[in-house]
Amino acid sequence: MIAIIDYGMGNLRSVQKAFEFVGFDAEITDNVNKIAEADKVVLPGVGAFRDAMATIRKNGIDKAIYNIVENNKPFLGICLGMQMMFDKSYENGEYSGLGLMEGEITLLPNNQIIPQIGWNNIDIKKRAPLFEGIGDEPYVYFVHSYRLVTKAPVVSATCFYGEDIQVAAQKDNIFAVQFHPEKSGDTGLKILYNFGRL
Repeated sequence: MIAIIDYGMGNLRSVQKAFEFVGFDAEITDNVNKIAEADKVVLPGVGAFRDAMATIRKNGIDKAIYNIVENNKPFLGICLGMQMMFDKSYENGEYSGLGLMEGEITLLPNNQIIPQIGWNNIDIKKRAPLFEGIGDEPYVYFVHSYRLVTKAPVVSATCFYGEDIQVAAQKDNIFAVQFHPEKSGDTGLKILYNFGRL
């Protein structure tokens, strides 16, 4: 079973429906025991970094996430969920993330329209398992104002938005994408399928 973490933000049902469409059982839950016992876990999200992290810590979901990672279960962060996987964010202040991978979350390039909303092609830098069977520069759907900045060797894809920005990462059993695979047509469904069969 795939657990989709419910912390009160984001269109969780669309993620659940996408997994079900490609053949996987997925349950939306805020129960830390169910999260810890799941075969795979997804941290989705749309909203403010500070509020999301506060809720996750208040409800003990952070401890369940660390347990998932330590037990080498596949863990996927989507959009805000991706951003929370890193060390800190500078969204409306400075706030600590989960620290699962090294990096910071900063505002998109200020010479571009913020937020980035819509389709953009990504440049796959590393053949992570999520991108198996996908072309080198597929189009995916974005809605975000902040982006990852890291020098760690975890970046698996970038896209051009005023400059090259880092939009996907992987470290061991941890996967992260800034775009929304559940809104990215056949490419996004293939990415979710690849995650589901890990």
